Amino acid sequence: MSAPDDGAAKRRLPIGIQTFREVRGEGYYYVDKTAHVQRMTDGGKHYFLSRPRRFGKSLLLDTIKELFEGSEELFRGLAIHDRWDWGRPHPVLRLDFGGGDFEQPSWLSEDLTLQLEAIERSAGIAVGSGSAPARFRRLIAELRERSGRRVAVLVDEYDKPILDALGTPEVARANRSFLRGLYSVIKSCDAHIEFTLLTGVSKFAKVSIFSGLNNLTDITLDPAYSAICGYTERDLDEVFAPELPGLDRDEVRRWYNGYSWRGAEKVYNPFDILLLFRQREFKAHWFETGSPKFLIDTLLRRGVPTPNLEGMVGSEALLSAFDIDEMSVEALLFQTGYLTITGEDAQNGLAQYRLGYPNREVRQSLNERLLWALLPHAARRRADDAPLRELLAANDFEGLEAFFRSLFAGVPHQWHVNNNIQNYEGYYASVVYSCFAARGFDLVPEDSSSAGRADMVVRSESGVYVFEFKSVERASGRALTQIKDRGYADKYRHRGQPVYLIGVEFSREDRNIATFEVARAA
Repeated sequence: MSAPDDGAAKRRLPIGIQTFREVRGEGYYYVDKTAHVQRMTDGGKHYFLSRPRRFGKSLLLDTIKELFEGSEELFRGLAIHDRWDWGRPHPVLRLDFGGGDFEQPSWLSEDLTLQLEAIERSAGIAVGSGSAPARFRRLIAELRERSGRRVAVLVDEYDKPILDALGTPEVARANRSFLRGLYSVIKSCDAHIEFTLLTGVSKFAKVSIFSGLNNLTDITLDPAYSAICGYTERDLDEVFAPELPGLDRDEVRRWYNGYSWRGAEKVYNPFDILLLFRQREFKAHWFETGSPKFLIDTLLRRGVPTPNLEGMVGSEALLSAFDIDEMSVEALLFQTGYLTITGEDAQNGLAQYRLGYPNREVRQSLNERLLWALLPHAARRRADDAPLRELLAANDFEGLEAFFRSLFAGVPHQWHVNNNIQNYEGYYASVVYSCFAARGFDLVPEDSSSAGRADMVVRSESGVYVFEFKSVERASGRALTQIKDRGYADKYRHRGQPVYLIGVEFSREDRNIATFEVARAA
């Protein structure tokens, strides 16, 4: 990858920088989000926002902190500067649960106590005692009384004490109860509060954690705020123009664009873009900074075939159904950023959101991890070495069959028992799909046509490959016959490429491929 034009006016890349004052004062690139903040302050008072990790939530909160504290010099040239009353600063009370190991039963109480003590000392208020909600309430009231102005309350990573403890549900429930009492104070102190914003990765059901704070405006799926975090195409063109020379913009879009919270414009993950600009390499920058073990364990435990991940549909209520004891797969995937909204329909007046992978990074990386979880170690090594691109480029179907036979031969009987994919067909189809997805192929699972749905379509430079999978007692040839009889390949004839029909039958008795039949569409 070639380097950018050194003659352009470049600035510092704000990788990992979450302090607005540092970004604005020390020569970093900054994408102006203050028009969104202005919209919030003009239109309401108490807000909630959910976004995946590393999307800029902490920088957004710090921006709002500096705004309410009246740091006018930091906002010169930004959208909000000429629309803000700089002569009326407000005290800010900011809590941050981003640090610590909240799986430990006592950590939440101890961490919050230290945060409240630090705020009290900074404000010159005598260190208090009593329960956390009581101290929180007292602190809000005293800040209001001392300044004569209402308080801005900001909470970062509001949900981390619960998420950290999901593996120990009794601690997670205790942390949830603790936070419910703490956040209820915000409503009871409404007369002393000017503005509230709580942010986090997940969106817990209101009845579980916000039952005492039922006046929050949730802007997570509000199209007006879809780009409040993340970078748009315009941001790349206008803010990061000096970094773009030498990068293939179509590849940038394929790898990192695609996140949508119902806005007209999709956004990029900021962390991905900044790491791309620094390293000049297309790789899984964001994915590699997190561990999706809980997600993968949940998908396997619930028997979700990997091809099904791209065809999920959910209402807003379902995408919000996230709690310790009731967690929908759709909500888990959407809120953590592994799936995004790709479209929406209305059914009986209720919006239904179609979900899919946002980009190549997520599809490829998540399926690689899923493939590792689906296969024992020896078979996993074989999958990692798969020459799938070479086999398809040469249309070497015998080699393709031999590879998958060899792969499945390395899966012992007990592996099927221990991995709860819904059925043998679901397991085998998941392995085949994830093998291709982990190598970055252009895939369409459950590809719809007027006559039905093909299980999987692979599109590449060498042709289009239409797959149908069957789980059988004995070889029958029904998989290939179904592709032909239902005309699954017809929609691809206009592409001017060869189209191949591949029927794969898996033997329930032998636990391997029973038939692997290929025909070229006429």
